[in-house]
Amino acid sequence: MPEKNNNDWIKYEETIEQFIQVIAKNMNLYGVTPSIGRLYGVLYFSGEPMTLDDMREALEMSKTSMSTGVRALSDMKMVEPSFKKGVRKDLYKSEEDWYKSFTSLFGSRWRHHTETNIEEADETIQELMNLKEKTEDEKLIEKIDQDIEKLTYAQNYYRWLMKFIHVVESGEIFQYVPKVEQKETQDS
Repeated sequence: MPEKNNNDWIKYEETIEQFIQVIAKNMNLYGVTPSIGRLYGVLYFSGEPMTLDDMREALEMSKTSMSTGVRALSDMKMVEPSFKKGVRKDLYKSEEDWYKSFTSLFGSRWRHHTETNIEEADETIQELMNLKEKTEDEKLIEKIDQDIEKLTYAQNYYRWLMKFIHVVESGEIFQYVPKVEQKETQDS
């Protein structure tokens, strides 16, 4: 068995750390803090489930921060509890199916914001219609009609976006944009 070269392991760890930084930065696009993104990256590359103490040691953060991060990742379905015989502490492992993680994270984040936007557009239209009924100012009535038309356009967009979110959440998206299958690697 070949001896492990310490310099090779250092280079390996630096290389993986660079990619974990990329993961953390990219997860920021979905509203995930860089520290939680780093936590996910560490779990993803750990090769085995980790305890909160393991994570704290790996990231040099408080156990409370690790607990909060694991809970957030669990809510996003990016981390799940794990079991190992003989280990009494809670263990966690990353969700390794990034397609599943993306559809869950994208769906929940976008659904919430889109539903809020639909409600806000509905309320704004209702308020404008109430104002239109009360005013006798022709210019204001004309402006309200234009704005209601714009808000109706926005509502139609948000309804379309909700359909798109459903296509992503249901996995139907993969019929249109198939997953890229893992290529088999050959040992040399």
